[in-house]
Amino acid sequence: MQIKEIVERLGLTVLAGEDLTGEVTGGYVADLLSCVIAGAKPHDLWVTLQTHLNIIAVAALKEVAAIVVTEGATVPDATLEKAAQQGVVVLSSPLPTYELVKQLVGLGL
Repeated sequence: MQIKEIVERLGLTVLAGEDLTGEVTGGYVADLLSCVIAGAKPHDLWVTLQTHLNIIAVAALKEVAAIVVTEGATVPDATLEKAAQQGVVVLSSPLPTYELVKQLVGLGL
């Protein structure tokens, strides 16, 4: 499933990244960067509450399809600027993490 389909079906907001054609093949939910480094796979959709600059470096390292920040958390401009530079897609949802994950499972992820 492409990022853009998930965005459309779940009503996510695109905060950074222009190319939404990337394939999402799985998901990973964690707020600890060390857990993401150890467990996320390329093309996963990473769901997190974290918004600091380091999430972009981890997303690029692990080649995740996109980051989804939950609970409508405000993502700092510096994080979004770095995402744009690195080509990392950052999405936002007002939903709590658990509710968003339930919807992703409902889509077949």
